[in-house]
Formats: sequence, C-alpha cells, structure tokens
Amino acid sequence: MTTARTAAGSAAPRGRRAARSAGDHRELAILATAERLLAQRPFADISIDDLARGAGISRPTFYFYFASKDAVLLTLLDRVTEEADAAAGDVLDRVAEDPRARWRELISRFHDTFRAHKAVALACAQVRGTNAEVRELWATVLEHWVRCTETAIAAERRRGAAPEGLPARDLAIALNSMNERVMYATFAGDGPAVAETDVVDVLLDVWLSTIYRSTALPPA
Repeated sequence: MTTARTAAGSAAPRGRRAARSAGDHRELAILATAERLLAQRPFADISIDDLARGAGISRPTFYFYFASKDAVLLTLLDRVTEEADAAAGDVLDRVAEDPRARWRELISRFHDTFRAHKAVALACAQVRGTNAEVRELWATVLEHWVRCTETAIAAERRRGAAPEGLPARDLAIALNSMNERVMYATFAGDGPAVAETDVVDVLLDVWLSTIYRSTALPPA
C-alpha cells in the first residue's frame, strides 16, 4: 500500500529506547527470543529475565534496548505491520488490471504475513484490551489500511467497475475489521473459525460481493 502511514504507525513504539545501530544483533536477539517464547506461552508468562536469558544478555543490558517487555511487543507489532505493508506493495494501485486477482493478492499477502508471525498477532490481540499502547498502534495501522482500501474502492467506482452505494470508507472499515477477526479466529482456533486452507477464498468472496455487489466481475 503506497499511502504513507500516520505518525504513530511509522515511529518506533513508545517505551523503546533510542535506536542503536541498524540491525544491532542484541536487539534482534531480544525480538527473536520474544517471538519464539510467544509461540510457547502467553505474553503474561514471559519475563524480562526470560527475554534477556534467551538473547544471551544480562537484565541491565536488556534495559539498554527496551524500557519494558511491553516495548518489545510493540516493536514486534510495528515490524510485522511494516512487513505487511511492504508485502502489499502497490497492489491496490493496480486493482483495475484484474480486480479479482489483485484483491486476492492483497488479502493473501496480508494473510501470509500474519500467519508467519502468528504468535505476535495473537499476543497483541489478547493484550489489546488492557494495553493502551498496543491498542493505539493497532488503531493507527488499521486506519491506514482502511484509507488505502477506501481509496481503491472509490477508484473502482469512478471507472464504473463498482456500483455506487454505501460510503466507501464504511465498507473499508467493515471489510478490514472482518479480515482481522476472521484471521484471528483461524490462527487461534477460536471457533467458529474458517479452515486455514479456505480463509483467503472466503474473505475474497465477501470483499468482491461487498465492493462489486457480485463475484462475477467485469473484464479488466
């Protein structure tokens, strides 16, 4: 998606120490340890000592990089959402080439990114209700994706491929919120949930039906 993210989504999460050299191996080791441990147990059960020990550093050294374990989770979320943005690339700018293929490509790329970082996605979803910074960062990221989707829907309407109807922004909010919940349920096994093999196709069908009022699209 080419639309720039707003400030909170593009800056380092609050609580993170000032950036050291790019790719600092100790910072990366902390993040890798956190993601590995999140796949094994809940975020609440992971301690600073666990993160420091897994990264091969001392507890005081940990605080050189992060102010808290919450800051580690925020950084992981920021990195995953940036990866999702990079994976999406300019797909939404090319919807008119082949609407079905491009929308499917977009949904699939987001699905693949979050599946690859399933533990981070699930942990953030689980703590969002009690962690204001995670909630704020996710809301900022979601707003960015909503705006990008809204712009693409409006463009499809202008070229006559999609009919006028409810406000494009409202559709974009509903569709992105649906993706979030459906993917979470699939990743978490939090039923009822769509099977992993079917989730992209199911989401695509709903997106096409909503945007075009049909899954039988006009030619590109």
